[in-house]
Amino acid sequence: MNTLKYDFDNVFITPERITTIKSRYNDINPYHNGKLPLFTAPMDTVVDETNYQTFLNSKLNVCLPRTVPFEIASKMEKVFISVSLEKFEDLVNNRKLNNNLKILVDTANGHLITILESVKFAKTIWPQITIMAGNIANPYTILDYEKAGIDYVRVGIGGGGGCLTATQTGVSYAMASLIKEASEIKKDNGLKIKIVADGGMRKYSDIVKALALGADYVMVGSLFNKTLESCGENHIKIFGTHFKVNSVVTNFLYNKGFEIFKKFRGMSTKEVQKRMGAKVLKTAEGIVRYQKVEYTLSKWIENFESYLRSNMSYSNSDNLNNFIGEVDFTINTSEVFERINKWNTLLKIKTLI
Repeated sequence: MNTLKYDFDNVFITPERITTIKSRYNDINPYHNGKLPLFTAPMDTVVDETNYQTFLNSKLNVCLPRTVPFEIASKMEKVFISVSLEKFEDLVNNRKLNNNLKILVDTANGHLITILESVKFAKTIWPQITIMAGNIANPYTILDYEKAGIDYVRVGIGGGGGCLTATQTGVSYAMASLIKEASEIKKDNGLKIKIVADGGMRKYSDIVKALALGADYVMVGSLFNKTLESCGENHIKIFGTHFKVNSVVTNFLYNKGFEIFKKFRGMSTKEVQKRMGAKVLKTAEGIVRYQKVEYTLSKWIENFESYLRSNMSYSNSDNLNNFIGEVDFTINTSEVFERINKWNTLLKIKTLI
């Protein structure tokens, strides 16, 4: 369907005409079962077996990357374990799963029929197992995911900060439209599947808008990589060259005001392929770069929760069920966004200072 689609910067949430919420801190619950509606992206420069507990303790949902072996990850509690489609099929065929596990079938192309067939078969053996799959970029695919018994669907292809899929292949779907359309299909058909918006979250408002448009959860990678606590390699920059430093030195220098940089990379890069033992390297659809550490995890969480609560108060939503996919919004031109966009102005002021 060749209709014009929209992204987050084209969307603004419309406040309710009159709101009855008096306090965004006392009258609003921004949690799903005690956790914020966020997932860590399964990236080896965000979270792994060394720091996952820190993210869990911050009321986040953790999805481990495929670089954490299944044998290790399966011993951890309250986390999603990422496996390739081939690994998932092997685990199913050899009866190595159980009803208590949470599994992410992590594939670049979530539209493969083999995903649906494998999950459907697995659910006949372990009906209580929790399965997430994706990514998809066709909103109607959630109908097929629901039939297969998949519990969570990752939506979004090519928008992630470490992903070049859309740039190199031309496959994608405007993220805000994808979330909204998938949410409407879910609602119209009474589906139970949870929508996880994955990729391209550049700022707090992108995440809040994703939830408002209908995502049950949002998966965050690049923004979490820029936390002091992420598992990305720590580097300092001297005369334009990056030097790796350990966590003790990192924390000391950060607290003294020095700039710290984190290595960040997409999971389809050749670096990651080598780390996972691939004998034949595929064409990379990811990038490697260094990102400056901008905040601690606790500070980021504090800010995000405050912004989410604020938007929910404008929308007269006292809980996520009343907020997700239930708010009014307008679609605007880029000129409208630029009129209220303060980032460029702030950067200019910072440069002058």
